[in-house]
Amino acid sequence: MDGIESFLNAYGLAAIFGLMLVKAVGVPIPIPADVVMLAASARVAVGKLDVWQAFAAILVALVVGGVIQFLLARGPGRGFLYRFGRTLGLTPARLDAVARTVEKGGPIGIGLAVLTPGIRAAAVAACGLAALPLRVFVPGLTLGSGLFLALHFFLGALIAPLVAGLSQSGLLVIVLALAIAGMGAWVVIRRRQRPDAPANEVIAEALEAWHEATCPVCLALGAALPTASVQPATAGRG
Repeated sequence: MDGIESFLNAYGLAAIFGLMLVKAVGVPIPIPADVVMLAASARVAVGKLDVWQAFAAILVALVVGGVIQFLLARGPGRGFLYRFGRTLGLTPARLDAVARTVEKGGPIGIGLAVLTPGIRAAAVAACGLAALPLRVFVPGLTLGSGLFLALHFFLGALIAPLVAGLSQSGLLVIVLALAIAGMGAWVVIRRRQRPDAPANEVIAEALEAWHEATCPVCLALGAALPTASVQPATAGRG
């Protein structure tokens, strides 16, 4: 947390924008996205950032990064994603299953998929693989990203007074504990949702979900997902 805080103090909103943009493109930076959102909203709560500037900057980063990932999946990154995406839980079967779902759902369905913890990364890539029109994908991505961001700004405003008096080392311990517990919780959640899946796939899918969300609210939402939303119905392409 000291490193994150120093980074944010030095570069402010530009640092948050850059970090969230890179993560939204699909680069697996080992910092959960919701931790960055909560940190930004906590800084808003104590007056270090303007709420509308922070919200707009992060939302633009999420949408622009998501569109870049979508275009890569639809074009030059398609074969790479099918071949190597399994290392982050994006197996061909899972991507194909999510692609079939988002094709039927339109912007609202895409928005709900993007909003749902543990599904966002697969949903964005699957939209690209399904070659959905940008006029359908972008509104859905914006809707889901906006709601996901609003939820974490609300949570950040709630927790800011509770952690205001803590030292940097105390905050570090709490964040590390939540991150470790969050990864463990995602493994348990994915194992419950996919009891017959190989252990390496369960761990990979848990890691993919952890990159996006590790706060207790997101874990609760992820645990409430129906099994069909994360489990491929049929085998996909190899």
